[in-house]
Amino acid sequence: MPDIQAIQEELRAYQLDGWLFFDHHHRDPIAGKILGLKSDAMVTRRWFYFISAKGEPRKLVHKIEAGTLESLPGKTFQYAGWEELHKMLPKILAGSKTIAMQYSPENNIPYIGLVDAGTIELIRKMKKKIVSSADLVQKFEASWNAEQLSSHLEAGKIVDRITREAFQRAAKFVREGKPLSEFELQQWILEQFRANGLTSLDAPIVAVQPNNGNPHYEPLRETSRPIRAGDLLLLDIWAKFNRPGAVYYDITWVGYLGARVPDSYAKIFRIAKNARNAAIEFVKDAVAKKRTIRGWEVDRTTRESIRKAGYGKFFVHRTGHSIGQDVHGNGANMDGLETRDDRKIVPNTCFSVEPGIYLPEFGIRTEINMYVDEKEAHVTGAIQDEIIPLLA
Repeated sequence: MPDIQAIQEELRAYQLDGWLFFDHHHRDPIAGKILGLKSDAMVTRRWFYFISAKGEPRKLVHKIEAGTLESLPGKTFQYAGWEELHKMLPKILAGSKTIAMQYSPENNIPYIGLVDAGTIELIRKMKKKIVSSADLVQKFEASWNAEQLSSHLEAGKIVDRITREAFQRAAKFVREGKPLSEFELQQWILEQFRANGLTSLDAPIVAVQPNNGNPHYEPLRETSRPIRAGDLLLLDIWAKFNRPGAVYYDITWVGYLGARVPDSYAKIFRIAKNARNAAIEFVKDAVAKKRTIRGWEVDRTTRESIRKAGYGKFFVHRTGHSIGQDVHGNGANMDGLETRDDRKIVPNTCFSVEPGIYLPEFGIRTEINMYVDEKEAHVTGAIQDEIIPLLA
């Protein structure tokens, strides 16, 4: 059940009259998570839940799904036909002028823009001003509690170990002349997840050149490449504990199947590393000095570092993403490229910093996770300083 009092306090702090939640066929998973609703419940009819800055919440549900919001506090209104819905909506919004919804102006933050345009038009027709709930979502969905932080750190130790062992396994197969494909190493990593109580919605990325030049490469059984001596091996691994409320840990490391890393690889890694470190220091300094920063500013810091090194056009994705119960969470992304994420970086949230340079011949990415609390920001796991020579 949501903490209604805490939400109301935050609404008053933002000078908002209320927060309107709306769903139909589970189009808005954020609403379900914040309100504590079952993700597999039947939602074939529209429902609305309005938390006002003061007073009792109000619900509007369809008569054949009258129990949809029964777990939530507040006064219930019901409708059957669309005309009745249009008549009831003003009642649950009575006394409000400015309300938050899962809406993003010009779809600037598509991860938040989950309410359809028609519903936005309907609410505006009632003379309501709609603002984005983006910062409220960060507070009540993307922020971690102490148990979640602990699960992240614990999972991180296991993922770091599995990553090291995956590199060791690749090196062993190469030394012994045994065949090992990207797909086979990926499947071995998934086996290690299961053996250690971890889970992941998607499988990790295991890529040798030129496949590691594709940021979202997916090794398939039929088409994945063999891992051989002289290969640059990129591992992008993310996982969380297989239990309710657990949050992800997400990293990328690079190893070389040889005794000495070629200068061409080392140079590109060094540029990506410097950009990563620039972002880390930028965030650490801002949090220590209690200076407000936004996701796009972190992206600018990283991107400018790579641009000055002459490789800006090869950095084709955002610097990082929010991390939560989904690997791509609902907090601020470190993004000034794909979107201009102007959400503040707020306490008790976590995000990745993962600059990459993707050339036609090969690609390199280095990724860490940063957690921000009230006083400081810190990297939550191991940090790669150079490409690992796996046959040294």
